[in-house]
Amino acid sequence: MNIHQIRLAKMANFAYIVEDEATHRCVLVDPAFEVKRILREVHILGLEVVGLVNTHCHSDHTAGNRAVVEATGAPLMIHRDDAKAISGIGNRTLTRALGGKGSPKPSRLLKDGSVIEVGKGRLTVLHTPGHTRGGICLYTPGHVITGDTLFVGGVGRTDLPGGSLKTLKRSLRDKIFTLPDQTVVWPGHDYGAKPTSTVGREKATLSF
Repeated sequence: MNIHQIRLAKMANFAYIVEDEATHRCVLVDPAFEVKRILREVHILGLEVVGLVNTHCHSDHTAGNRAVVEATGAPLMIHRDDAKAISGIGNRTLTRALGGKGSPKPSRLLKDGSVIEVGKGRLTVLHTPGHTRGGICLYTPGHVITGDTLFVGGVGRTDLPGGSLKTLKRSLRDKIFTLPDQTVVWPGHDYGAKPTSTVGREKATLSF
């Protein structure tokens, strides 16, 4: 599958278009801001949006949910442990402050090992709590989209509700650092020296 990384100006977020070349279908991952720009890119690529996935519940990754669902009709997916939080009052308030609207309820609740079909391609859900209880990464051979679980040279903060540094370390050790070293890491924010990394590089250099 092809992964198209889109840097969003607000909060240095990355959104992703994950494309199956064979069927021209795609899923959007964390299209929190600049939804019109993201959908314009989908149109330019000639793709059909068949799903919307949130790597976790925080508003800077979910603020565009309603706009995407209304524009595409795509089902919204999130891990079951973060499902209530995306429609909670705290998220709704912060989402409005960020220029979005409250998220609709998810159509599908994910768990560790869930498979998201993208045309003939597949994304496997890795439950990686620590940043939030329901944080996930999305794996397809050669690539892993890590949300705020893992950045280039860093990790997501663990001092917010549902966060735990001990849990995050375990998620990295057991779920991410067991992937092949050459796997490309696609993070949730542009916080590092480069926009991508590899599992091997992060495993060898990450200190926290």
